[in-house]
Amino acid sequence: MPEIKLSTLAVLLGLLVAGFNAYGVLRPAAFAAAARKFPRFTPVGYPLMLLATAWFLYNLSIEAVSDFTSFKPLLYLLFAGVGIGACLFVKDFLPVRGLAVVLLLLAKLMVDTGRPYLGHTSWVLVWQTWAYVMAVAGMWLTVSPWRLRDLINWATATEQRIRGLSVARTAFGLLIVALGLTVYR
Repeated sequence: MPEIKLSTLAVLLGLLVAGFNAYGVLRPAAFAAAARKFPRFTPVGYPLMLLATAWFLYNLSIEAVSDFTSFKPLLYLLFAGVGIGACLFVKDFLPVRGLAVVLLLLAKLMVDTGRPYLGHTSWVLVWQTWAYVMAVAGMWLTVSPWRLRDLINWATATEQRIRGLSVARTAFGLLIVALGLTVYR
């Protein structure tokens, strides 16, 4: 995989989290409406699932374990079929399923990117912990995708809750950006 620096990835992901959640601070009603629509909004599910499939196939292509070498062509077909098949036959909560796989793959990228920095600063533990939380969330959503709908309904029940959670997530995103610009260099 092309090497990506921890600082670059931290700034990009931090800006993504902060930017997305700043909308919840500024326009909580519109944020809530979009969030509530997400779990069953298949036009978002298709690209998420196809991104997850392509990313997984890429990870498989760079895997160097010799035990899998003879099976790789079959594995490509199998996993491509699963990803495309999900888009065609498992449309219920498709965006959540796609997001779950993307979270798992992103967590792997984050852990792999942060691992070399573990001896340099203990601030990397913030990064690694976030990655493991994403991995657990990805597994949880894979097993029970409807729970994201329930979580979104709880998180968007009141305007104060929307703003409070959005402020917390925006602050976390900005912390990750700050770490990326300073400590993770």
